Amino acid sequence: MTEGLKDGDKEEEFLHSPFIRKQGNIYKPNNKDMDNDSLNEKTLEDVHTKEIDLVNRDPKRVNDDVVKVEFEDVIAEPPGTYSFDGVWKASFTTFTVTKYWCYRLLTALVGIPLALVWGVFFAILSFLHIWAVVPCVKSYLIEIHCVRRVYSICVHTFCDPLFEAMGKCLSSIRVSTVKEV
Repeated sequence: MTEGLKDGDKEEEFLHSPFIRKQGNIYKPNNKDMDNDSLNEKTLEDVHTKEIDLVNRDPKRVNDDVVKVEFEDVIAEPPGTYSFDGVWKASFTTFTVTKYWCYRLLTALVGIPLALVWGVFFAILSFLHIWAVVPCVKSYLIEIHCVRRVYSICVHTFCDPLFEAMGKCLSSIRVSTVKEV
């Protein structure tokens, strides 16, 4: 892979690595001098192993329009019909804890299978879009191009002279308005 030293060559040309050819890296043919900066270039992130935010779990605000149900939204006592304070506190705690743990239990039991279902669904949707919808649309656009040409010829042949003649006939009409006081 490397050329040997010839009589007039200096050893300084091979400072970085003996695997770098004089004309450049085989993966970057125009890179004559491969320095440490080019070795540390930014790589693309793998979307399958990216870190997720465990604090803000809705960064794109997907569920802003979803009803966020709190205790005060469901159970409210109008003035004059209050229950005992202890009952009210226990009801609040029971509602909040039950809602919290039922949600966690349901997500633990059903969340992963539904994530699998939705992953498969969007994979199929992406596959169909890439391999069926876009080629069909491109094919349609190619086929409709000849229809467009025929339609354009018909319009220019039959409609243009008709509308030009009507325009010339009606161009001498003048409309004037007079305001009488």
